[in-house]
Amino acid sequence: MGHGLGYHGAPRTSEGRVVQAVTRRVTVYRAGMNLLLVRHGETPWNREGRYQGRTDVALSEDGEAQARALGRRLANLPIEIAICSPLARTRRTAEAVLGERSVTLETDAALIEISHGQWEGQLASEVQLSHAEMFGTWRSRPDRDVPAGPGAETLGDVEERAWPVLVRTCARLGPDDTALIVAHDAVNRVLLCRVLGLPLTRVWMFRQAPAALNVLAGPSLAELQVVRLNDAEHLGPLLQEALHRAL
Repeated sequence: MGHGLGYHGAPRTSEGRVVQAVTRRVTVYRAGMNLLLVRHGETPWNREGRYQGRTDVALSEDGEAQARALGRRLANLPIEIAICSPLARTRRTAEAVLGERSVTLETDAALIEISHGQWEGQLASEVQLSHAEMFGTWRSRPDRDVPAGPGAETLGDVEERAWPVLVRTCARLGPDDTALIVAHDAVNRVLLCRVLGLPLTRVWMFRQAPAALNVLAGPSLAELQVVRLNDAEHLGPLLQEALHRAL
């Protein structure tokens, strides 16, 4: 089924699920800085279960609808800084969230998705057969030194390049300011693990759905708290999360 309209003009996904046009507002906290950490909307490769990594895959029609739904949800929030990965899927998601705001959208290559090396472009089911041991380690026991495929980066590599982006962004924020950061599944997981004090071996213990919203708030970088984690309420009712592909 193609992308169409659901009830009351709300966008409908290819699975027939209505993307809610009106959702609960997000409240930011005015006792400190706020970081809106977002994953990009769905791509065709996400839907297929295909590793994309640094391959520049655009949003699907459903991904565009997801990004617009998040934009509607955040429409009334002031955003002082906006940064995204240079890949098209993150840039388009960030543009949809910013809407008519006059904020300049910055790109930072340090936020690019983890390189999956030789796995990029392959289905997870194919990789599971061709690299069974490496795939099993990556999906069950990842650590900071475990590569995400032959010739790929590790989670430690991602942390070393992405964490300084968060540090620099926090240094630019005033006490009541909000920053939007649109990145990728692995990047968001690594940043969230660092804020939560979790080892990278626990990187799969929470999800990052397409167009998921995470809210971090606090008076300083060292005091950041995770206020919202993998919030996808704008995509559908509670317990009906959009199809999740951690690829």
